[in-house]
Amino acid sequence: MATSQQPIELWSPKVIKQKLDYIHNNPVVSGFVTNPVDWKYSSARNFAEDHTILEIDAIGFLG
Repeated sequence: MATSQQPIELWSPKVIKQKLDYIHNNPVVSGFVTNPVDWKYSSARNFAEDHTILEIDAIGFLG
């Protein structure tokens, strides 16, 4: 399977959110969990305001 190695330009809040949602939903699509926040290695729970595992620095572009 060929994969693209092209960088993705994150030029707007909409594109950034789209890519984060895609990344956070990968474990759900793969069948490992039913909710993105349940994946142990994901920052999804932090974006859902649960800072018990990892503290993130939100710079305001995600509203």
